[in-house]
Amino acid sequence: MKAKLFLFFLSMFVLMSAVAGNVNIVPLPTKVEVGTGKFLFRKSLTVNTPDELYPVVEKFAADFSRATGIRVKKSKSSSAQMKICLNGDVPAEGYNLNVKPNEIVIEVSAPAGLFYALQSLKQLMPRNVLAGVPVATVEQWSLPVVQIADAPSFGWRGFMLDEGRHFYGKEAVKKIIDVMAAYKMNRFHWHLTEDQGWRIEIKKYPLLTEVGAWRNSKVLGWGDTKPDGIRYGGFYTQHDVKEIVQYARERFIEIVPEVDIPGHSQAAVASYPGLLACDINNWHEVWLWQGVSSDVINVADPNAVRFAKDVIDELTELFPFGYIHLGGDECPTAKWERNNECRELLSEIGSKNYRDLQIHFYKQLKDHIAAKPQEKQRKLIFWNEVLHGNTAPLGDDITIMAWVGADRAAVEAAKRGMTTILSPQIPYYINRRQSPLPTEPRSQGHGTETVEAVYNYVPMRGVEGELQQRYLGVQANFWTEWVEDASTVEYLMLPRLAAVAEAGWTPQERRDYNDFVERIQTDTLYYRLKGVNYGKHIFK
Repeated sequence: MKAKLFLFFLSMFVLMSAVAGNVNIVPLPTKVEVGTGKFLFRKSLTVNTPDELYPVVEKFAADFSRATGIRVKKSKSSSAQMKICLNGDVPAEGYNLNVKPNEIVIEVSAPAGLFYALQSLKQLMPRNVLAGVPVATVEQWSLPVVQIADAPSFGWRGFMLDEGRHFYGKEAVKKIIDVMAAYKMNRFHWHLTEDQGWRIEIKKYPLLTEVGAWRNSKVLGWGDTKPDGIRYGGFYTQHDVKEIVQYARERFIEIVPEVDIPGHSQAAVASYPGLLACDINNWHEVWLWQGVSSDVINVADPNAVRFAKDVIDELTELFPFGYIHLGGDECPTAKWERNNECRELLSEIGSKNYRDLQIHFYKQLKDHIAAKPQEKQRKLIFWNEVLHGNTAPLGDDITIMAWVGADRAAVEAAKRGMTTILSPQIPYYINRRQSPLPTEPRSQGHGTETVEAVYNYVPMRGVEGELQQRYLGVQANFWTEWVEDASTVEYLMLPRLAAVAEAGWTPQERRDYNDFVERIQTDTLYYRLKGVNYGKHIFK
């Protein structure tokens, strides 16, 4: 009975959306002008497109046809119903979409722009089209007459998922990538290693996954919560990684792998204590607790440096994108301070600040990357704690991801000539409770990171004009100490991820929370059809 009621209300929702022709696009485009009338689809849609853009059309055609039953056919005719044109004046991720009563015209300069134009086109229709799921209740598919000129405010529109603490698997990651693509996000930051688990196969060091991917508790201890003794873990094979990388590329999302070293590395140390530990005679195990472990990599040992270089080499082959993230946050120095090799190295580099050992370690890795052929070189990203050391040896061609004291840290990085990404812990850590209601799942925070709080954060507020060019964009982060299943990730992530996406895409002067709430109401259908959980607080 419940299933029949759901299908009935789903049918009504789709019909109402189809009739109303609402322009409920998220993120809000730069410029929208709604005209009179509508474009009516026939049983087939002919598309005239340059050959280099056809792979994007082909992917769109499969999803669109499945959802609507309309066949999409390539055409060289000037009378094609959809005309896609190259226009070098349009930004690389931008597009012009002009829906007329008799045709659809799209102008882009690059494939990414076409992909985003087609995401907007699908959002002009009932949300089952965005989900790629068929319904049997729409007799005539249509688009409202509208002109859209659109391009993102920032080039970096990211989301980070921590799988070091808990592991979710390929299908969960693909579902997240789908949602990111729908909201025109373009960077998936994949946090793959932690004290509590190493989640990526490194062929030269098999114990990283044989040992480091597993621990003796699913629950991570904190306060009154104790480890449960359940054998728990998982990891991605290199074949898995390649599959996910290709899946993301088809949706114009670059994956930024993060291997957090030399701190947050107890799982690695437990796998190879003789190679990585500062105190090799002590017992080392994959950590069962939350918080920050003191069991860090011995950065003064040449073998540990070689290990890090080898890991980077394999990451470079797996992730053919521009960046690798090496962490750098919350790295205790206590074990370095008690280690003779580390004390001697600190004296050799002429410093009394143990944080400089970390910078020295990164400098060796950066030089290793710089020696690679151009196509194998990667830029390095670090959390903003690295600013506490002498970063001069690293140069200014690194990127700082600003999280703690984010606005101040980003300005400091920009003044030093570095690029920066805004990822403020408050409110962009969207693993935190999004409501003070007792029904919220167990997680961090007190429920003050509401959808409204996330939406109303203004990136780059008050930043001097000459520094703004150093700001790459924005990113939401999801840390998983308390979150043991993918459904809870989705619930806490949505719809706050959409709020961050709009901050990265829409000009600030166009952003309005109440308008956002109205536009996103129809996305509940998209979430349900995709099988994605979500927070219900702002939905009517």
